[in-house]
Amino acid sequence: MNKSDKYILTEAIEWEQLGGGVSRKMLGYDNQIMMVLVKFEKGAIGSPHSHFHTQTTYCVSGKFEFEIDGVKQEIKGGDGVYIEPNLLHSAVCLEAGMLIDTFSPVREDFLDGSGVSYFGDKD
Repeated sequence: MNKSDKYILTEAIEWEQLGGGVSRKMLGYDNQIMMVLVKFEKGAIGSPHSHFHTQTTYCVSGKFEFEIDGVKQEIKGGDGVYIEPNLLHSAVCLEAGMLIDTFSPVREDFLDGSGVSYFGDKD
């Protein structure tokens, strides 16, 4: 597995369109950790899914309704979310916004393109 450059300048990275009003930019990764900027249009959905990675999410802007292990919570810019491995979770974007997702270990499925089906129509 490769790792990202030391400096990741977001202006130089194209948005990867995931479908369903969701796009992302990889902000940095190695085999232990990955940070991803995710942009949501209002009404976009991160369908229920789970993975073995630990995930923390920082809400940069917008408003979202998360559901983690059957518990729903609205979050807004400045709030954070912690998701333990293997818990079923989802999100609905209530007001257009951006999230920064951090995963440990790295989401190899994101790097090979297979881990996007829960964001829309891209498989």
